[in-house]
Amino acid sequence: MEFIGYGKQWIDENDIAAVVKTLQSDYLTQGPAIEEFERKLCALTGAKYCVAVANGTAALHLSVSALELEAGTEGITTPNTFVATSNSLLYNNLIPVFADIDERTYTIDPAEIEKHITSRTKVIIPVHFAGQPAEMMQIKSIAEKNNLYVIEDAAHAIGSRYENDSPVGNCQYSDMTVFSFHPVKTMTTGEGGAITTNNRELYNKLLSLRNHGNTKDPEHLENNPGPWYYEMHMLGFNYRLTDIQAALGISQLQKLEKFIERRREIVKRYDEAFQAIDWITTPFERKNVFSAFHLYVLQIDFNKIGTTRKDVMEELKEKNIGTQVHYIPVHTQPYYRTHFDYQRGDYPKAEKYYEKTLSIPLYPKMTDEEVEYVIENITRLS
Repeated sequence: MEFIGYGKQWIDENDIAAVVKTLQSDYLTQGPAIEEFERKLCALTGAKYCVAVANGTAALHLSVSALELEAGTEGITTPNTFVATSNSLLYNNLIPVFADIDERTYTIDPAEIEKHITSRTKVIIPVHFAGQPAEMMQIKSIAEKNNLYVIEDAAHAIGSRYENDSPVGNCQYSDMTVFSFHPVKTMTTGEGGAITTNNRELYNKLLSLRNHGNTKDPEHLENNPGPWYYEMHMLGFNYRLTDIQAALGISQLQKLEKFIERRREIVKRYDEAFQAIDWITTPFERKNVFSAFHLYVLQIDFNKIGTTRKDVMEELKEKNIGTQVHYIPVHTQPYYRTHFDYQRGDYPKAEKYYEKTLSIPLYPKMTDEEVEYVIENITRLS
């Protein structure tokens, strides 16, 4: 059996042809493929506006930047995420505050958010962990009650749907939603990300921030001596996506539904195989939501089977099965402990989850034979 990673992109001849066509065109960057990709993401999500950027971290950074919040104010997010989520607050001179997770969904717990709101809280960044939407109806209600912004980190969740069967990214519960298109995500542009919003003012700021803070929009120029002219109104960044990446993204979007369908087929088979095993807890999908399942995360009672996670990962690797841990709680990272005095024990539910978590292979190119091979080797661990 060849090595089965925990995640892997699907690239076919159509994707390659789309990229080659762009390479042979007049535009490799800042061309028509960017706007086409953004329009298609709006059509998919139902959002009014979309800004494609260099990667998911850039999308988070710019989303917080566009809010222009006072330095030293606070943003609340989950400790069960990649460091990029909370780092986006740090990039903008805000203070990251964490709220513990729900023990079943592993997403941020709205009740825990309320416990951490102060007069300095300005924004909430919920994460749709592993593809499952956070409880956005409750989070929006909390935000409205406290006059807070909401940015959805949907890096795992393109193609997922909320309780009302509407697509994640339509921003009905938030000011902005952020996506990532890294190769292990549900679809890819190589590296890449996007921000959706329904707010025209935020959209214009995002366009400017993506391109060094510059604008050529006549409506926003103080002077307009000619077609060459631009003005820098904000301190921005070079976070542009290339047309090469956008062309790949356009092609990948055509297969997104198929990708998700195959992911959920594999999830169903995993659930059937692992549900009755007393030392394994399978992922819980909240009623009425639809997860695109970026990850399949098991909770394994390593003590019960007399081993450690390290040994399990090494044993599976020897059998050509890749696994990963999502995530080390952010507040336990040395930087956060040093700069913000966070301690182990501060968020017990996230820490308890971390001790048992293991992500196993899940991607559309997995064959049925590979799925059964993974199941066979995991069930033999005991």
